[in-house]
This record gives sequence, structure tokens and C-alpha cells, in this order.
Amino acid sequence: MNIDDLTRLYQAHGELVTFLVVFAKRMGVPVPVLPFLLLAGARGADDGAFAFAILALATLASVVADGVWFAAGRRFGRGILALVCRISISPDSCIRKSELAFAHRAAVTVVAARFIPGIGPLAPPLAGALGMRTGSFLVLNLAGTVLWTGSALAAGVVLREQVAQAVAALQELGSRALPVLLLAIAAYVGWLVLRRALITFAALKAPRIQPHELADHMDRGDPLLLLDVRGAMPGDARIPGAVLARSDHELVEELVRLPADVHLVTYCDCPNDVSAARLAARLRKRGLPVRVLAGGYGAWVAAGLPVQPG
Repeated sequence: MNIDDLTRLYQAHGELVTFLVVFAKRMGVPVPVLPFLLLAGARGADDGAFAFAILALATLASVVADGVWFAAGRRFGRGILALVCRISISPDSCIRKSELAFAHRAAVTVVAARFIPGIGPLAPPLAGALGMRTGSFLVLNLAGTVLWTGSALAAGVVLREQVAQAVAALQELGSRALPVLLLAIAAYVGWLVLRRALITFAALKAPRIQPHELADHMDRGDPLLLLDVRGAMPGDARIPGAVLARSDHELVEELVRLPADVHLVTYCDCPNDVSAARLAARLRKRGLPVRVLAGGYGAWVAAGLPVQPG
């Protein structure tokens, strides 16, 4: 199969191809979907019926996939976010970014999620985990889906000449075009894997403290300050005495004024304690003694240790 075969395939089954690509993307498969929508928009500039069909099918694919993740979040809670990160090869630290966005403006986050790097795949399961009403999610998610898909198609219309030039350039490559495309996709996925690996590796280097060890320090009354890095909602339970870490920048500036004998412990509930480790790294650069709670909030609860109602 060469690029001409792919072009004919898209000409004949462009609607189905776009539906499958968008559905796979929203289910977490790391495939680039924007080029397909730009191509569809460029073709739709001269074929209004095709453009409308693409808008409808891409929206349907996204809404169905997002509905699956929303239901999974409602059923399994925040734990499903780790699965989304692993499938989509997103950095685990995106969980905190998504939680903070929801803590401030949940409705706006659902609508704008696709426009915010890192948040898009996590918004539906997080909405389900945090108890957003099903009707509200469906309406807000539909609005965001139509807005994002329509914007991508409109960009294809505006850039139709550039899109046509790109397709022509691939056709000139002949039999070499398909390997070039495959190499580009492999490079894209490889970059995602590398970015995730580097963030995970940096997080694993952070010094840890075990839940029972932390509990012993608390029982002795040692000078500690616990920082909850989950982006928790106001009603969420947390480790007794923990402070919600909303803004990292403001928090760091406040913590540098703490007495020297106060030891800091950060915790989150994301894989590899990435969010807590990243904050801990920033604090250690400022010379503050800080460790990460191994396993985060989930490990604390699993150990049967007490929690404080939100």
C-alpha cells in the first residue's frame, strides 16, 4: 500500500476513518487526530455535506468514548486516572493539573478540556469520580466536543491550500511516503514515552517516608507539615493536619519562612507519587527538608491509618 492507496481509501471512507481515529484517541490510544480533522476540513471546504458528516461522526465518536470513561470514573473513582495515563502515555503529573482545574471551575474544565494540554483525556473520568451529574457532564462535554471539532475543521478550511500542498508532497515521495508517515507517528509516540519516562524517573529519586513511619512521627508530636498535593475538592478527606497545596508558587514562598526544624511531607494519589515528588523537588531546591509519602494517600488509607473529613 502506498500514499495513493491511502488517499483513495480516505476519499471513499473518510467519514469512517475519522470516526475510528477520534474514538481511538478519546479512548486513550496515542494517535495524532488533528491531521485527520485538518484534512477533513480542507476537503469539506468544497463539500459541505462531507464537512457536516465529519463534524457529526467525530462528535459522536468523542461523546461515546468520553461516556465510557465518565462511567468508569463514577464506578472506580480517582484510581481510573492512572489507567488513562498509562494508555495515553500522559505524564502522571497531569492528574494534579486536572484536579486543580476541576477544583476551581469544574464546568469550564469539561468544556475546555480538549484545548488544555494534558487535561483532555483525564476530564471525563475525573468528572465521574468527583460526582458531576450525568446530565450536566453530557451537555458540557457535547458543547466542548463540538467547539473543539468545529475549530479543527475550520482550521482545515482556512489552511486548505497548505494541506493540499502537504498531500501533494507526500504523493511526490511515492513509495517512500508511507515509511515517512510511519516514522513520524513512531517519533510522536516515542516522544510521549520518553517524556513520561523522564518525569517518572525524576519522581522515583525523591526521598520517601513510609505511612507507618510518618504516623509514628505524628504520634510523637514531631514538628511536621503535611502538604496534600492532590488538588482535592473541599469535601475530600485527607490525612489529619494536612494542608491543601493549591498554588505551588505561592506555597513555596510561604514555606521558606518556616522554622528550620519543621520537616515537610508531600503526598498525592497519582502513580509513582509524581505530583508530590515534583513539589518536593522544588522545595528541596530551596533548601527545605522534605520527603514524599510512599504510595500517597491510598497507601495511608490502606495501612488503616486515620483520615480527617474534608
